[in-house]
Amino acid sequence: MATQSDTFQVSGIRCERCVQRLGGVLTDHDGLEGANANLMGLVTLEWDDERTTRDALVEKMAKAGFREVA
Repeated sequence: MATQSDTFQVSGIRCERCVQRLGGVLTDHDGLEGANANLMGLVTLEWDDERTTRDALVEKMAKAGFREVA
């Protein structure tokens, strides 16, 4: 198991409910080891790269309206 992590900015987080909703989107994603988000839109993800990818996590968030800011 090789744990990877990344912190990046996302759009769509405007309140505490948004943070909670993002947590619900990521809950039970296979391979996700940890996630943290704040009201500034900074998201930190930790995942097992043998079970999932950063792209898969970002895509799942985007489908729920949380898009990575380039």
